[in-house]
Amino acid sequence: MAEPLKHLIGPQTARDTASALSRAWPDFAERDFLAAVLPNIEALELMQRGQLIADALRNSLPQDFEQAAPILRACLPQGGRSGLTGWALLSFNQYIAAHGLDHVEIALDLLKALTPHFTAEFGIRPFIHREQSLALSIISDWTGDPNHHVRRLASEGTRPRLPWAMRLPTLVSDPAPILPILTALIDDREDYVRRSVANSLNDIAKDHPDLVADFVASHRPGASPERLWLLRHASRTLLKKGHAAALANFGFRPLDGVAANLSLENADVAFPGQLAFRIGLRNATPEPQQVMLDYAIHHRMKDGSLRPKVFKGKSLMLAPGGEVTVDKRHAFRPITTRVYYPGEHGLEILVNGASLANATFTLAAPVSIRDER
Repeated sequence: MAEPLKHLIGPQTARDTASALSRAWPDFAERDFLAAVLPNIEALELMQRGQLIADALRNSLPQDFEQAAPILRACLPQGGRSGLTGWALLSFNQYIAAHGLDHVEIALDLLKALTPHFTAEFGIRPFIHREQSLALSIISDWTGDPNHHVRRLASEGTRPRLPWAMRLPTLVSDPAPILPILTALIDDREDYVRRSVANSLNDIAKDHPDLVADFVASHRPGASPERLWLLRHASRTLLKKGHAAALANFGFRPLDGVAANLSLENADVAFPGQLAFRIGLRNATPEPQQVMLDYAIHHRMKDGSLRPKVFKGKSLMLAPGGEVTVDKRHAFRPITTRVYYPGEHGLEILVNGASLANATFTLAAPVSIRDER
């Protein structure tokens, strides 16, 4: 069984943090710090453990953030010297986000120094939310930084809908201020950074589909294979939804004379198990047609309603008057991001975003649900 996530931070994390702070600042009260953390930390979950250490930092460091910031910086690896890395720096993020808001330049510079050793994408968001103009003017300069972690922080930390993080409602409403950042990084030499740019654009597409379709169209001419991949990945939500301009960006025309049929190999699916099905596509026109074949599983919810999730299939060219058969298998297995409920589910075939065929199947009760009865 996998180790619980909360164990990423524990008593040893607190001791390592105390040791680093003692080296960085001779006046650090190590005994008081540990007395505030160690008796309580093991009863808490991951984020609460980080916050407990962050609260102890607040009570142990100078109350003036300008004085505390260089102490925290001195705890980081630098100049060949070892220092705190990884999950030990979650509490630094939490401390900076809570107590550095009146010192935007100092706090963001500290988070920039921290991010090569542990992500700071959550830490910078309160500053963007409170002082967007100033924060983005600082973050924009990071797009030219030699360190790829810093460049990625510029795109990832400004995502309007970054998962598991506080939302940035002003950027959800108007993402224009971050488009120059994304443009500056669109041809970054690191895939790690380019993938972040694509994910940010995909976030924006959920609220501003036409804007992203236009952005992709303007950056597609003369694009390298790496940029083309980024633009396609940025368009994935739009393509799944059949957005006409997004489809046109990648050569998919509105459907004309294409038909689909669907057959299920098994209409009753065990859990865990697989749904096997066959899709037949036919092009009734005298012209070749490029098609994007996807499918949606309409999952049963706790209240009995059905909610679709689209899964990528494949792109293919249908010859004039041609037919193609595609066999697919969709696995149902325990995952942390979904609870499966037994009963009737739906399967829908999407071609260039249009629904062309559907069927229903029955999913058996997962073992965990059976055990609860």
